[in-house]
Amino acid sequence: MKDFKSFALQKLNVDKQLLLLYCVIYFLWGLGMNWFGAQVEIAKFTFWWQVITCYILYMVPISLLLRGLPFHAQYAYGLVAMGILEFSGYALQTSYAFPNNILDELFNIRNFSLGMALFFALYFPLGNWGVNKIYSFIFDKK
Repeated sequence: MKDFKSFALQKLNVDKQLLLLYCVIYFLWGLGMNWFGAQVEIAKFTFWWQVITCYILYMVPISLLLRGLPFHAQYAYGLVAMGILEFSGYALQTSYAFPNNILDELFNIRNFSLGMALFFALYFPLGNWGVNKIYSFIFDKK
């Protein structure tokens, strides 16, 4: 446990500009996905502010912990993290899945949360890649 604590502290100790960029990008990404999910009646958060707790307070630290790992490792660890999040969200009813949504129709209602976790696990490798590209473009002017 001591090794993980030192590993986590090292990975979470990043430039404040990078941290701010993660928070802004993930917040906007979360708002957009929540809006899209509600518009096409797939799923949505019960309250808009859950974008902050989910995307910034949960997903940003996990993204930072996974930075630098290969794509497949980020996806695999991200799948575990998103599985826990999706299961908790629907079990606690803090997320709402629209009845008979397109994912239910395509994959069956029993596979809805699994499908969501499989999709959203891509956020970690794609988010790390995207934030790194934007950060390099903005701040690494040499």
